[in-house]
Amino acid sequence: MQRERTTATPGPGPSRRAVVGGAALAAFAATGVGQGTAQAASGSTEDPWQPVPVPEQLPVTEYQIPVSGSGSLWCWDTGGSGQPVVLLHPGSGSGESWPYQQPVLARAGFRVIGYSRRGAYGSVAGTRAEADTASGDLNTLADHLGLDRFHLSGSAAGGPVALDYALSYADRLLSLTVSGSVMGIQDTEYQELTSALQPDPFGDMPVDFKELGPSYRGGDRDGVAAWLAINARARTADAFAQSLAHDITWAALETLALPVQLITGDADLYSPPSVMRLNAAHVSGSETHVVREAGHNPHWEQPAAWNRLLVRFMKRHSR
Repeated sequence: MQRERTTATPGPGPSRRAVVGGAALAAFAATGVGQGTAQAASGSTEDPWQPVPVPEQLPVTEYQIPVSGSGSLWCWDTGGSGQPVVLLHPGSGSGESWPYQQPVLARAGFRVIGYSRRGAYGSVAGTRAEADTASGDLNTLADHLGLDRFHLSGSAAGGPVALDYALSYADRLLSLTVSGSVMGIQDTEYQELTSALQPDPFGDMPVDFKELGPSYRGGDRDGVAAWLAINARARTADAFAQSLAHDITWAALETLALPVQLITGDADLYSPPSVMRLNAAHVSGSETHVVREAGHNPHWEQPAAWNRLLVRFMKRHSR
């Protein structure tokens, strides 16, 4: 099953399309082999490698949302009357990165929205000189979709964008979840720490080694192949790095006054549990969770545990 594409504008009676993450992921789903059920550090006794299939995707509406500098954002939206949740993808992925979340979060009662940032699969980067910040683009998307207040979840490179958005538009957020992310913190002490965690030749290592934990790489080769297929098409030829509106520092994090949840995998090479706890100390009232046998992408490696954490947190903080 090929994922169909359409350009739509929000309004009465939009056309509906199914998003399954592209042909490679559709073929993977058809095998019936999927990601391991998840184990959170709270003491679940589930076998983390009990195979589960990729969930059947629900119908969505797809949009190309115009942003400044002739760019556009590919976006999909399950619709409905539930509280919206916007998913911000890792730098190694795109709006295709959420097949394990889309139907689960929607069936939990949420309106689920995913999109590709500029220069990621399906989106158009536009001109760098005229581009807004990544958080500014997100605000344009929220306006375009008619979102009032919503939940926001940023994974890996989506984490700094989520934090930048929270620092700019906190009044629009019901809750913030940051997962498997170095969070873009600029304090010298923190920069030195993260550099020490990634010594040469770390940057030259294969992307699946850097971003997927060893248990997952050893336990689910089909899942690794599906993740790599999404990664292979994640960046477009016109991609460029966008700036943030704020310098993200520990002092800036201390100003946040909304519900914040931090999640990481116990085998995350970028943001291990000790680093997550260090950052959490600067976010008043934040919750922290460690997902077992997962690396930098616990939403993909151990989706059942990750989904439970996100759903429970959002339900507690829905209006």
